[in-house]
Amino acid sequence: MIAIVDYEIGNLYSISKALARLGEEVVITNQAQVIREAEAVVLPGVGSFGKAMENLEKKEIKEAIRENQEDGKSLLGICLGLQLLFEKSQEAPRKKGLSLLPGEVMKLPPTNKIPHIGWNRVYFKKDSPLTQDIPQGRFFYFAHSFYALPEESSMVVGICNYNVVIPALVNQDNIWGLQFHPEKSSVWGMKILENWVRSWKK
Repeated sequence: MIAIVDYEIGNLYSISKALARLGEEVVITNQAQVIREAEAVVLPGVGSFGKAMENLEKKEIKEAIRENQEDGKSLLGICLGLQLLFEKSQEAPRKKGLSLLPGEVMKLPPTNKIPHIGWNRVYFKKDSPLTQDIPQGRFFYFAHSFYALPEESSMVVGICNYNVVIPALVNQDNIWGLQFHPEKSSVWGMKILENWVRSWKK
């Protein structure tokens, strides 16, 4: 069973439907125990870093996500969900992130149109389970004003160029993060999700 974390921010139902189309059992939940017991966890999100962390802490979801991940289960962060995996964000300097990945979330430079909304090509820097059978330069759908800057470049699997190099796909051990929305990215987005499910079901 895949637990999609409901922390009162984000488009929960589109990612739920996408995973259900792959034949997966999916539950949208804000119950810590359900998250702890799930086979894998999805942390979606659209909105504010600070408010998101407040909600995760208030509902004791933060600890449940950590415990699930420490048990070796797969965690997938999408858009804001990816950013929450890191230690801190310029959007809410006084609020700590989940600190599961080393690095900081930065604001897109003012030379760009903000927010970054639309389809952009993603290029893979290395092979990974999530990129299997996906050609270079496929289009994925983005909607964000901030981007994660990992402390270690080895964590970056895929990038997008938006007048700044955006880490679009990051990975460390059983933690994955997508800056784009796979559930809104047509056939290649579905392939990413299919590959993710396959990666932890092996």
